[in-house]
Amino acid sequence: MSLFRLTLRNVLHRQFLSLLTVCAVAITVAFIVLLTLSRESVEQGAKKGYGPFDLVIGAAGSETQLVLNTFYHIGAPTGNIPLAVLDQAKQDKSVDQAFAMTTGDNFKGFPIVGMDSGYFFTRYGDSKLQEGVMYNRTGETIVGAYVAESLGLKVGDTFSGAHGLVQEEAHESAEAEHGENHVAGEHDEEHDEEHAHESFHYTVAGILPELHTPDDRAVFTTVDYAWAVHELAPEDREITAVLVKPASLLGAHDLKQALDGSNGVQAAYTSKAVSDVLNAVDQGSRLLSVLTAICVLLAGIAILLSLIAAVGERTKDVGLLRLLGKSRAYVWLTLTSEGLLVTAAGLIFGLLLGHLGAYLLKDALFAQAGIQIEPYHWTPEHWLIVAGALSIGLLSSLGPAFRMYRMHPLALFKS
Repeated sequence: MSLFRLTLRNVLHRQFLSLLTVCAVAITVAFIVLLTLSRESVEQGAKKGYGPFDLVIGAAGSETQLVLNTFYHIGAPTGNIPLAVLDQAKQDKSVDQAFAMTTGDNFKGFPIVGMDSGYFFTRYGDSKLQEGVMYNRTGETIVGAYVAESLGLKVGDTFSGAHGLVQEEAHESAEAEHGENHVAGEHDEEHDEEHAHESFHYTVAGILPELHTPDDRAVFTTVDYAWAVHELAPEDREITAVLVKPASLLGAHDLKQALDGSNGVQAAYTSKAVSDVLNAVDQGSRLLSVLTAICVLLAGIAILLSLIAAVGERTKDVGLLRLLGKSRAYVWLTLTSEGLLVTAAGLIFGLLLGHLGAYLLKDALFAQAGIQIEPYHWTPEHWLIVAGALSIGLLSSLGPAFRMYRMHPLALFKS
């Protein structure tokens, strides 16, 4: 009987214990694979999330909140700033391009973003729309590929937006269900605002191609949409942020120094805010690494216990093999190959399970954070996972195998 057939027979002889060991290895590997793919997706998504706009100007507050809302469409804006800030940025000689942004409304949970159409050509070049044309009049929109697919939107469709974030609306609904009272004036004001949004209709003029950035899950329209919805007078018109592509890093520094902290305005380096977020993610990853190490340890213990049980069951079989002339090396290989076979089976199932988990989570991750996880991607870390799993299987096999290796064949047979 060949070594492989003998090893396979031994594994199948203890089906339940072998299955538990395979499951322990598979779950550990799947967890590590999913963690690896998620971390890489977060890093890649964060790096390409803001394009060439190294500086962003907005209302005073958290720089991280400003950057996340402006480029990743996450959370609420820090507030509004005077429209004159845009003119000041455009007139600065150190600025290559500057675009105003207005936000604060949503359509079925997807943010409605007012943005000058030049933003798309500056960031994405001459990429053509998937279909339709770019907006050029108030009320016309182009929608991200993810939004169009999720909501089934087509060119020519019309819709009305809603104020604020979905989370805020859900919170308000929850308060109403718990019987919280509202001042009559506030209720009338909210009703008027809701009516203003419902009476303002948007038309889908075009659909963006898949950009693989957070812009895939946003609805874009002209900057003046918020002013039109609320019928604001020229002197009351404000914007949410200004996206700045500086001509040089020195120019970005000079503009930041000129605007930061003046009249409730802040200017933030985009890369710094993104780095702060990534550092926070790294700290969370370190905590998960501790959990991963525990899972690896438990998987190694499961393999070890499985082989110790195998040694106890097959002592006489091994003694008989030795008496029939099989070498100590052959006995040693039967046990180490059994550990490697169980580990390899768990490794294969773990890789499949990890990528399946990434596939199932990709839509939820993109919907919440605009980060696309690539479930079919094979990273260099995958090779480390493979090598690490097989090494743990081999190391766990050495103890029981060495014990059988040292025993005399008669002692094995009589035990």
